[in-house]
Amino acid sequence: YQRKLKLALIGQSIFGQEVYRHLQKEGHKVVGVFTIPDVNGKADPLALAAEKDGTPVFKFPRWRVKGKPNREVVEAYKSVGADLNVLPFCTQFIPMDVIDSPKHGSIIYHPSILPRHRGASAINWTLIQGDKKAGFTIFWADDGLDTGPILLQRECDVGRNDTVDDLYNNFLFPEGIKAMVEAVQLIADGKAPQMPQPEEGATYEGIQKKENAEISWDKPAEALHNWIRGHDKVPGAWTVIDGQMVTFYGSSLLDGPVPPGQPLAIKGTTKSGLITKNGLVLFGNDGKMLLVRNLQFEDGKMIPASKYFSSDEMSVIELTEEEKKMSIWKGILSNVALIEDSTDFFKSGASSMHVVRMIEEIKQKYGGLQLQNEDVYMATKFADFIQMAVRKLRGEDEEEELVIDYVSKNVNNMNVKMPYQCFINGQFMNAEEGKTYDTINPTDGSIIAKVSYASVADVDKAVAAAKDVLLFLILTCVLIKRLADLMEEHQEELATIEAIDSGAVYTLALKTHVGMSVQTFRYFAGWCDKIQAGSTIPISQARPNHNLTFTKKEPIGVCAIVIPWNYPLMMLAWKSAACLAAGNTLVLKPAQVTPLTALKFAELSAKAGFPKGVINILPGSGGLVGQHLSEHPDIRKLGFTGSTLIGKQIMKSCAVSNLKKVSLELGGKSPLIIFEDCELDKAVRMGMGAVYFNKGENCIAAGRLFVEESVHDEFVRRVVEEIKKMKIGDPLDRATDHGPQNHKAHLEKLLEYCEIGVKEGATLVYGGRQVCKPGFFMEPTVFTDVEDHMYLAQEESFGPIMVISKFKNGDVDGVLKRANNTEYGLASGVFTRDLSKALYVSENLEAGTVFINTYNKTDVAAPFGGFKQSGFGKDLGK
Repeated sequence: YQRKLKLALIGQSIFGQEVYRHLQKEGHKVVGVFTIPDVNGKADPLALAAEKDGTPVFKFPRWRVKGKPNREVVEAYKSVGADLNVLPFCTQFIPMDVIDSPKHGSIIYHPSILPRHRGASAINWTLIQGDKKAGFTIFWADDGLDTGPILLQRECDVGRNDTVDDLYNNFLFPEGIKAMVEAVQLIADGKAPQMPQPEEGATYEGIQKKENAEISWDKPAEALHNWIRGHDKVPGAWTVIDGQMVTFYGSSLLDGPVPPGQPLAIKGTTKSGLITKNGLVLFGNDGKMLLVRNLQFEDGKMIPASKYFSSDEMSVIELTEEEKKMSIWKGILSNVALIEDSTDFFKSGASSMHVVRMIEEIKQKYGGLQLQNEDVYMATKFADFIQMAVRKLRGEDEEEELVIDYVSKNVNNMNVKMPYQCFINGQFMNAEEGKTYDTINPTDGSIIAKVSYASVADVDKAVAAAKDVLLFLILTCVLIKRLADLMEEHQEELATIEAIDSGAVYTLALKTHVGMSVQTFRYFAGWCDKIQAGSTIPISQARPNHNLTFTKKEPIGVCAIVIPWNYPLMMLAWKSAACLAAGNTLVLKPAQVTPLTALKFAELSAKAGFPKGVINILPGSGGLVGQHLSEHPDIRKLGFTGSTLIGKQIMKSCAVSNLKKVSLELGGKSPLIIFEDCELDKAVRMGMGAVYFNKGENCIAAGRLFVEESVHDEFVRRVVEEIKKMKIGDPLDRATDHGPQNHKAHLEKLLEYCEIGVKEGATLVYGGRQVCKPGFFMEPTVFTDVEDHMYLAQEESFGPIMVISKFKNGDVDGVLKRANNTEYGLASGVFTRDLSKALYVSENLEAGTVFINTYNKTDVAAPFGGFKQSGFGKDLGK
């Protein structure tokens, strides 16, 4: 072991385990591990890791007897022949015979910036004393109380509302492991300093006792807050309310105006506290406020502070001694000094293996309590887990009822129930400003519902909810599959809503709008446990040092999704499924004119069991909600499908705000080239589908057909013949081929588009008019003799308008040049029986998708997206 050491590790917990593993990886030889005896038959994590490797493990209950070293223990220690003692997390008193025994002595990890806060509970005292900096020290052990020379130190800022858990999980734990390994290597290299601790600034605080933790109220709000969070969870800062001791947990400073609430008299205060909907508001002697979230009474009852005056006993969780043992967490999370309400199981170092261990341990101790893996994933914080477990133990584990106000309509031989409010943090609620707007049935122009009109404040609430939740891919896989099952179960209802809200023909909505949405969620559920966390990259090892380089893939975080009105549910599925499968949360804005299937989807997602805050749906204006999403600093990616004009504005806002990532699926003018050697019947049938599918409201619709001269007239004749057979009418009628356009303004735009075409000299062969009946119906339309300079040849109609241009026989390169003469590049198509021609043309068409002898055939496994001003980024696929 050149420049490596033989080490004895003395300590415990996951912290000790991780230090052990990292030192092993660095090539140091751990010759012995000294840790605490098993607790309830369970070995400490450090012991488990060492035993698995075959490293000698010693489990001494004590190192001293009556203040003197236990000779038997000291001899056992000396037998391993260590060069250095490493004490990563040691709660035992180690004799100086052991400390001084190795040639390099002993180093200890201490959770404070020494010399400040020598002694126990150092992290707590950092908060109690209001320090602006926290950190840790690795020092050389001596016979004093944390007074030995300093080897290295690291520090971090203390946030105004940081807890002990926050400091430990975010800095002291991960950075402490790295620093312990660094310190050992410095010693091995002979470069480790020994800096004497100064006396200036030195403090010593012991473990705080309950009787000394009473709150003294004549202090500023920040001092009160520091006292409470510093004592949270043990021993707990307390005061007297109504004659009994009440302990406060979960403190944060509170800004803004005094919230409304019910006064609560507290002994020793000059100003009563306030019980508000968010907790107990307290006042410092400077008039500033703090908020306490939880209260515990002398008899062990723990309640949310907001429920102090509530008579609802369901809000009170009283833990018996047996139930307190549910903190099996303490055995698993032995690296965490204090298990608090806010302690997060996974952020504290637990893994999926620990989930199984906890469930089996609980099953063993509580025969009547059967938990599933997902129960743990759904309640990762200690307080949430305990409440969930106790409810299950008492048979009170029914799901919290989702309160939904529906608009109900008896339509399509069924009673369709449609939510109409914003969906934020797992709840349907009115928009902050109380505004609504009408969503219209395009079949007859009637009002379906008054839908909540979200405001900027609603966006902020939704983003905050999405930011505050953590997804686990194992659980997400289960939830997405469950959601797909629910969507399939409700497919007739979803398709009916799609038909009355967007005008989609019911049979098409059932197969494509809903059917492909279900397929999409099932497909992406399969990716949840298959996304590679990263990969190694071969790099040059020409230099003497040998390095390993690897990538790491992580969820982006909160994603905004803005979708169009032509496929309301399917566009939601294309973006949301991938977003969720990768562990992100989302805030989605449906198109203002088609919000109803998105809100029904929100209902089904809640029933599927998605945690609150994962999925948020905000109906309303693109200019208001969409714009604020693109500007919001906490959103890290925005996915948009819509017009190129709006896409450019979104991209600009995303760049200026916080440089958030963007994916854009924008306009198209997709060319379809029909050669004379095609199968003409098929070309006619699929060419019509390429234009008239979903009433032409289709992003990849063939915006311009190029038909070879020799078959041009016959192609047009057959198309018109087939159009005359199409039934235009109620989308809920199973015989209908062609439903209404999505909304009135769009119909008017299409009619204007046709007027321009006629004025410019194109030949209107068929249609071009509104159907003479109620609703927003337009005749399927055909234009011929369209020249390259015309408006019809350059601009997307997004409607049932076939634009046909003729090209000379055999002019393959000429027609390719004309087809590519557009700023768009979403899709394209070619019909020919000549394989070499098909491959040549498809190779040279500038489009994200090229269809050969087919059209509109998308698949959830195939990536979808465009070139040029049709956007960038992909939906679907890997």
